Amino acid sequence: MTNRVISVIVATVMGVTICCVGGLVGLSGTATACVPQTTATPTASTDTAGRYDTEQRGHVATIVQVGANKKVPGRGMVIAVATAIQESVLRNLGDLGAANDHDSLGLFQQRPSQGWGTPQQVMDPRYAAGEFYDKLLTIDGWQQMPLTQAAQAVQRSAYPNAYAKWEPDATALVADTAAVLGVEIPGGFGMCTSASGWVKPVDAPLNSGFRTDSRPGHDGVDLGAGRGTPIRAAASGIVIKVRCNAYNADGSPRSCDIDGNLSTPGCGWYAEILHPDKTVTRYCHMLQRPAVSVGEEVVAGQIIGLVGNSGHSSGPHLHLETHTGQPATEANAVDPVAFFAARGVDLRSVRTL
Repeated sequence: MTNRVISVIVATVMGVTICCVGGLVGLSGTATACVPQTTATPTASTDTAGRYDTEQRGHVATIVQVGANKKVPGRGMVIAVATAIQESVLRNLGDLGAANDHDSLGLFQQRPSQGWGTPQQVMDPRYAAGEFYDKLLTIDGWQQMPLTQAAQAVQRSAYPNAYAKWEPDATALVADTAAVLGVEIPGGFGMCTSASGWVKPVDAPLNSGFRTDSRPGHDGVDLGAGRGTPIRAAASGIVIKVRCNAYNADGSPRSCDIDGNLSTPGCGWYAEILHPDKTVTRYCHMLQRPAVSVGEEVVAGQIIGLVGNSGHSSGPHLHLETHTGQPATEANAVDPVAFFAARGVDLRSVRTL
């Protein structure tokens, strides 16, 4: 796939009973109602839609309508729109002669020579969107993938990491367009965003609390999600740590790519995000290396990893910590239940999708 990008200035936008030990080994407001799932707009500039012209927003409407007709989940619509922004900036590009990248055409820069259809077909936005969705839906586990990975699996771009930066705009555009069209997004966006821009990282029961009498050293809470469940960034911010933190009983380093146990100290694969209010969230015991990198900007609801059982853990779950500053330490750890409640998210509730 091509990377012909017209420059546009945009703003950044199973529950099982388990236990773990909070903290690492060897490493140093008013609550608001949750926005309904079908209209959730993760943290994005409020004028996102206004920064795209009538032609561009018309193409978003086509992508959303085709997705709704095919009953594609909201996540798929966001992936499709983000891909179209990256590939064509939502312009239905024809043959640009010498400036063309091979025979790439249309909103998604699909190539007739690669089996996407005839030139006339791929220049039809409805056809092109339908072909994109049809390919996306054949990819096993696409809903659990980071956006850039799912888009790349469809597009096979020479710039596979370029799609993710458009996720905030794409999410806002899909939500805004669906509201204008009166289209119900199948499955919503897979999350519920508070008015202050925070989400519950996994929709799972709260199995263990913060520094309880039986576990006074537990510096977070445990959410009993099943293995492989996507973990979402609780709010926008910058990734400040991605590490493996696991040790054998004798103190020697242990791989985080294998299951831990109660004799294995450490947080396993984990990531930390620094948020604009200078707070930090920590996500422990991931299945594999997190899907984000240090220095990467993330938005609320972005998939940052998968629930696993690495480190000091007796079963798959997310150990979630909240800290009032950085570096995140035992001294500045606070109860995530109260922390999230102040931001409009109830960690104790579980939605039924």
